[in-house]
Amino acid sequence: MRAVQITEFGGPEVLTVTEVPDPVPGENELLITVDRAGVNYADTHQVEDSYLASPTLPMIPGGEVVGTTADGRRVAAIIGGGGYAEKAVINKHMAFDVPDGVDDVSAVALLIQGMTAWYLLKRTTHFQPGESIVVHAAAGGVGSLSVQLAKSMGAGRIIATASTQDKRDLAVSLGADVAIDPATPDLDKAIIEANGGKRVDVVLEMTGGRVTDESLKALAPFGRLAFYGMASREEPKPVAPAALMSYSTTISGFWLAHAFRNPPVLHQAFAELAAEVKAGKLKVISGGEYALSDVRTAHEDLRARRTSGKLVVNPGK
Repeated sequence: MRAVQITEFGGPEVLTVTEVPDPVPGENELLITVDRAGVNYADTHQVEDSYLASPTLPMIPGGEVVGTTADGRRVAAIIGGGGYAEKAVINKHMAFDVPDGVDDVSAVALLIQGMTAWYLLKRTTHFQPGESIVVHAAAGGVGSLSVQLAKSMGAGRIIATASTQDKRDLAVSLGADVAIDPATPDLDKAIIEANGGKRVDVVLEMTGGRVTDESLKALAPFGRLAFYGMASREEPKPVAPAALMSYSTTISGFWLAHAFRNPPVLHQAFAELAAEVKAGKLKVISGGEYALSDVRTAHEDLRARRTSGKLVVNPGK
């Protein structure tokens, strides 16, 4: 089969389309024909070996797929790797049935990005109706879904950030009350001003560097910041535990991999998200479909922040 494989770590240039043997399913596994594979920031970190877990080479990237089993069952699945390929092996316990009315791009988006948004709001920050929230990278995959979910959960005020006017307009169209540029000087003051002069209750942050630093300074008493990525590749400043007492602040980290230990909750999350999509209450923004041979471009576009919404690879192209 055709697949994208890397034999050395690096940037998008190490992604190479090649012929490899078909994967063979083991016990409790299913072989599927891949219709779409998702492209995530985590993939770019994995390819350059800067992710939380170091992969073994050679490697086929891609942690989420939607496809069809031999008996015609349409499923979406989170996998450890192997998604950028014509076929993939998935754990049958991590296979989520995709209902009619949910297209391939939406099904893939509800996996890592949709479930991340669901967990960040419902399990990590315990977001409550009436609270204010800042969603950074609000035009991206997780961000665009988080804005909509926060709205449906009764957010008091949603403040989005995005790097271009078009992306900020998109965030507002999805339900944000206001959208600001994260490059704004004194971002903490801009956030507070956007919240009517009040500090904010919750921040969902995946940028790193000064965005994290200044977001922390904008938190209200008992405010919570959930850190789930570092797209800028810049570490935030260290935080002294004693400093958290000033506003009774909570900082939490989130990695979806830890949720894999509880498949029933994952199935609950996917079912709830899919039902929202099917009912037209949750909109997945398609960020572009790339052929296997164009996967380097997909990674370049993602790293350069030229995209909005969900990016996918189509192995059939």
